[in-house]
Amino acid sequence: MSMPRHSIHRPRGHAPMLTVLTIAAALTICGTADAAEQRQETIAMKQETSTMKLFKIVTPRDDIVIGLADDELRSFGPAADLDNLAQQLAGAKQLTVWQYAVRKGTNGELQQAPMRRIAVFASDTLRVEPYTTPLPVVMPATEAR
Repeated sequence: MSMPRHSIHRPRGHAPMLTVLTIAAALTICGTADAAEQRQETIAMKQETSTMKLFKIVTPRDDIVIGLADDELRSFGPAADLDNLAQQLAGAKQLTVWQYAVRKGTNGELQQAPMRRIAVFASDTLRVEPYTTPLPVVMPATEAR
């Protein structure tokens, strides 16, 4: 029996150097992945304390999805979220809010995320309704608020 030319003879019990390096690299990557996972969990816990509520604003031209933080909605009054938003918009005649849209996150999954700050005028608003999404809702960056 002849051995193929590319095979290398090594004594039993000795792992090839490439395998040892691959295992070391995998352990390093797993450590990095664990650290990244912990950072994501910390961010998620911070986001749980203040969540965004989404609403659809219907105008004669189009529909837009907006988001307001829980604490911002609570500052409008003691009523339900939709009532607070409607009363604030009617009283102030204009409200600056986050416009939300669907985007791909860093992990490739779809998410509902803040796109830009916009002004909503009461005179252009025909209807305000709660907006539900199966996608995760991203909080705006604190620096951008």
